[in-house]
Amino acid sequence: MNHSGSTRRQFIAQSALAATALCLGESSHAADKKKPLFDISLAQWTINRELKSGKIDNLDFAKVAHDHGIFAIEYVNQFFMEKAADEKYLAEMKQRAADHGVKSLIIMCDREGNIGNPDNAKRQQTVDNHRKWIDAARFLGCHSIRVNAASAGSWDEQVKLAADGLARLTEFGAKQDINVIVENHGGLSSNADWLAEVIQAVNHERCGTLPDFGNFRIKDGESYDSYRGIKKLMKWAKGVSVKDVVWDDKAKQSPLDYDRMLKIVLDTGFNGYCGIEHGGFEGLNASRKALEDARERLS
Repeated sequence: MNHSGSTRRQFIAQSALAATALCLGESSHAADKKKPLFDISLAQWTINRELKSGKIDNLDFAKVAHDHGIFAIEYVNQFFMEKAADEKYLAEMKQRAADHGVKSLIIMCDREGNIGNPDNAKRQQTVDNHRKWIDAARFLGCHSIRVNAASAGSWDEQVKLAADGLARLTEFGAKQDINVIVENHGGLSSNADWLAEVIQAVNHERCGTLPDFGNFRIKDGESYDSYRGIKKLMKWAKGVSVKDVVWDDKAKQSPLDYDRMLKIVLDTGFNGYCGIEHGGFEGLNASRKALEDARERLS
């Protein structure tokens, strides 16, 4: 009997099995490391009370996020309002983020005027006021600044005015590779139909939205359904803001259904950052867990 031939065949077979097992192991390992359905970030407004009271310094924001298991952040300009052009201060912010392995995503900009002001000179001044934040965003490594599309007049007038101001600012931002994104943030901007019309009128890839789950209150007694609003605005979204409450179209609030809302978000092809923006440390921890649990269920 030729034992050597049999032994050789056994060796080849065993080698093939080992190779297959190795490949399967590598595939399984790669699958374990696949990109999650979405990432989680922390918006600075979540801890606004602690920042305003001085319990937390703006420079420690990246550390706060890191210590709570979040590795991407969204700044609010109000907490370093006088530092937009202070390169030394911005360099320290950037270094703190790098030291903690935290990515800087957005600067949310307030108190710089109305981008859709009916007065052309004031509208231009608002555009000019935001330019320093685009410069700061580029320096920090952010992809966007968030602005408010406040205006006055009729529906159509406000569309035209807001789109004009946004177009001017977006043109400047595009030269810096920075997006200009609009949050539904009260007034007509919390009507998803109106905001969609504005973004379509600007018609620039660098002008998008930052849909906020909980900001669909237009005014007292009037709101836009949050689930419908998010679906409407996701087409242009560069991120989303997470609050744990939603509105119906009858000015009533209810708790957020995480699975339902995130399915709407994900069905649009979005796989970016969902930014927690409410509730202090208690809300931060609760939302992070809720987002992680929902992500696991939807995976």
